[in-house]
Amino acid sequence: MSPPSTNGTLVATQNLTSQIAQNNLLSRASKNEICTAFGIKFVAAGEMIQIAKSAGYHSLFIDLEHTSLTVKDAAQLCITSIATGITPFVRVPHECGVGMIQRVLDNGAMGVIVPHIHSVADAKRVVEVAKYAPLGKRSLSMGFPHCRFNPVPPHEFTPEMNAFGSTVFIMIETADALEAVDDIAAIPGCDVLLVGSNDLAQEIGTLGDWDSPKFIEALRDVGAAAHRHGKPMGIAGLYHRPDILRQVINEFGGRWIVGGQDVGLLVQATKANNDLLMSLKPAIEHPAK
Repeated sequence: MSPPSTNGTLVATQNLTSQIAQNNLLSRASKNEICTAFGIKFVAAGEMIQIAKSAGYHSLFIDLEHTSLTVKDAAQLCITSIATGITPFVRVPHECGVGMIQRVLDNGAMGVIVPHIHSVADAKRVVEVAKYAPLGKRSLSMGFPHCRFNPVPPHEFTPEMNAFGSTVFIMIETADALEAVDDIAAIPGCDVLLVGSNDLAQEIGTLGDWDSPKFIEALRDVGAAAHRHGKPMGIAGLYHRPDILRQVINEFGGRWIVGGQDVGLLVQATKANNDLLMSLKPAIEHPAK
């Protein structure tokens, strides 16, 4: 574990002899830098990862909760992502079962994002499934994309995977989780507190009113709990409000910042391109021949 960064966050420092791929979130947070994430919701193609890399993103948010993507899709995206130098994190569906958490982690995800947490018990259950002993009870296998399928002795592999290859994101997006956020942040193996902005706003009655003092105070509470327990704070769903994101980063300690998703960015870009083309139409009708 490294010393506290300038924002008070304690994060593990991955050394150069590590046998698994670099975790860009933990690496950047240890230097008090933000880590950006590109969302993949529909396009399960390696080309999207190359585009994300060219754009400068540091990580992926691969969504299995609100999409038809499969575990196989996620695995292929993760493998390509690791080879490209972008750190892949996967959100699993609500109440997906402990087996899916293990499968996405075994097949390339370097972290698991778990939605709709309501209690300390819910969060502890995630850690138990995602982490090897002594933090959890995850079943041990070998031959993982995280280390390019190279054999690594289990006594070396499991502590490295616990520290860098199985980041546990507990989503704070329910009123219950917000109320228990300090106790959740204190759980060993809970690595990141991730605000799901839309669901949290819906639960506390501020959906659509992003400037509501109640919503901003909720973000502040999550950031304070993360700070007290040396965990990075993440935020998703507010890529359209850079003013709030600046506040989250500079005042509340946000370090994992989820940007737009593939479909939204494609729709936005294609609409802007068509609007540009349509603006070029002649101001006066060409006379008929």
